[in-house]
Amino acid sequence: ENIYRRQRRIWSNPNGTALTFWRFWTHAMNATAYRLRDEANIPSPALVFYLGKMEENIQAAIQMAGSASRLWPHIKTHKSADMTRLLMAHGISRFKCATIAEAQMLAEVGAEHILLAYPLVGPNVRRFLALIDRYPDSAFYAIGDDEGSLRALSDAAASQGRAVNTLLDVNMGMNRTGIATAQAPALYAACARMPGLTLRGIHGYDGHHLNPDFVKRCEQVKEAMAALNEAMDQIKAQGLPCEVLVLAGTPSFPCHARHQQGYLSPGTVFLMDHGYHAKFPDLPFTPAAALLTRVVSHPAEGLFTLDLGSKAIATDPAGQRGIILGLSQAQPVLHSEEHWVWRMPEGDACPAIGQVQYVIPTHICPTVALYDRALVAKDGKIITAWLITARNRRLDI
Repeated sequence: ENIYRRQRRIWSNPNGTALTFWRFWTHAMNATAYRLRDEANIPSPALVFYLGKMEENIQAAIQMAGSASRLWPHIKTHKSADMTRLLMAHGISRFKCATIAEAQMLAEVGAEHILLAYPLVGPNVRRFLALIDRYPDSAFYAIGDDEGSLRALSDAAASQGRAVNTLLDVNMGMNRTGIATAQAPALYAACARMPGLTLRGIHGYDGHHLNPDFVKRCEQVKEAMAALNEAMDQIKAQGLPCEVLVLAGTPSFPCHARHQQGYLSPGTVFLMDHGYHAKFPDLPFTPAAALLTRVVSHPAEGLFTLDLGSKAIATDPAGQRGIILGLSQAQPVLHSEEHWVWRMPEGDACPAIGQVQYVIPTHICPTVALYDRALVAKDGKIITAWLITARNRRLDI
């Protein structure tokens, strides 16, 4: 009960309303919660989405953000038109993506605001402008962190008599993309003078805040936000509009949610995975996707092999790539293209050849991209299948 009360204090939102903690009661994942009644008829390996768990995660994210209108979630985790429609049914109208194909998928399902959060270079400039032409009912946003590439986007847009909604991408400390915070005001001002761009605000991704201690993680986020707020003040002091602020990945999501500033763009939270679930016990999200796999061999004493090779589960990041529900004592030994070999402790029997197992991936995002469809389960039964629509980088643009 004391742990529960502590969690309630941690997860009080800025309005003082405590979140509901499905995660507290379901922290110990077990195979029973993921087992399918019709598993005998499902070829393996198979990607399974659990509708009830997804719905709970969506509600938890909305409650954490304070409203659906504050969410601007990344869809690179699921890449699914059907999942996008589910999110839209819950009132989410803004979406973030990483590829032209994902942006096209979002436009085709009627998303109102689409942020392509990836620098546009080469032919992707032309492709992005083609998206804007084809889907006039959606508002598209580009990002950038380099004056030369943003000028190329501006020139291409201006040659068509248009100006593209643009957010300046600011490096929040992850050192992956983005301009240094101190240099952001000068670049913002330079881009605001480019005729083919309409500077709307700032995009900042801080996926490097991975401290498992919630309080310390939020302190790190607060420090980075102080520098960003100073840069935004300098931008506004120049008389430039800077009304849109898009922030956060999954680990920093709850930290940003505590403050009434900016849109929030988590991605993994709706499906969740073992990596985040294990590392961040403060996050009230339950893994809503699993891989159905089967034992195919007993190659030696104490060893068993699953049909879940690297072509069926992501090898990113390094280390253990998933957990077998109900077999926590098993240890991975060898992972190759089509085979995943595990070892049981001495004295423990290996699961029988042909037996179905359920694995929660360590990293769900690249795992989903390995499948062309996900089976969707409700109350222990497969009810439909969803295409992973934007699995490829090109639809037809």
